[in-house]
Amino acid sequence: MADQITTLRDRVFINAPFDRLRSGLLETFLKNRLQPEIGLEGLCLHTCSRRDFQEVAERLRREGLSCTLHAPFYDLSPGASDPGILAASRNKLRKAFDLIDIFQPKSIICHLSYEENKHGFHREQWLETATTTWRELLTLTEAAQVPVMLENTYETEPSQHHEILTALDSPLARFCLDVGHVLAFAKNTWQDWLPSLSPWLGQLHLHDNHGDHDRHLAIGQGAFDFPGLFAYLRVNELRPILTLEPHQEDDLWISLEALANLNLPEAPAA
Repeated sequence: MADQITTLRDRVFINAPFDRLRSGLLETFLKNRLQPEIGLEGLCLHTCSRRDFQEVAERLRREGLSCTLHAPFYDLSPGASDPGILAASRNKLRKAFDLIDIFQPKSIICHLSYEENKHGFHREQWLETATTTWRELLTLTEAAQVPVMLENTYETEPSQHHEILTALDSPLARFCLDVGHVLAFAKNTWQDWLPSLSPWLGQLHLHDNHGDHDRHLAIGQGAFDFPGLFAYLRVNELRPILTLEPHQEDDLWISLEALANLNLPEAPAA
């Protein structure tokens, strides 16, 4: 089991806010040879210098560790009808994309941020504006060939992702299935999202809950059907990037052990 967990560390990413990496969490990642999914939420994109980001990136590279990036999403509206809010949202997202050359991530994860109770009244306008936002941002990843993973959050079904990914029509525009958000916010199952979005599936965010709240529990500690999902991935030869999103350190080790006991699909190509 220890050997299996060691092998898993080489192919999974662990959520890690950038501010916490700078304040000591990076040492834990380096000591345990964990690969971070670096969260760029909060004020770090406004208050940190490029050198601050370069120092973390250089330490990861010296240890031979890869990373993914998680773009900010709080307070942002990539499909906003208000021009000021839209400009602010796009500006902050560009700041995250400007770090791709520093971190050379395996992917950058973004939230589609569609909410039916807000955007359903002007869905076509939202779709056109949001598609324009993501199309512009995709141009910033072309040189490095870094895929943009559009994650589900408050969306209750896959049609918004399907429409935007179809409209973008780019090999760099992919889907990140967040299994905890499916349970907590969509109130349905992974089968309601796959196979519809399987052609774009590039990444999984793995954590658990009981369907009542986005608790970020360890794998197997809630109600999500992990064996069924991974069986589907194997049968359909899908090899997404895997990211664990524990909010407690103990849940990280529980999740790694749970993953080691699942028959995972092959790792994605380097």
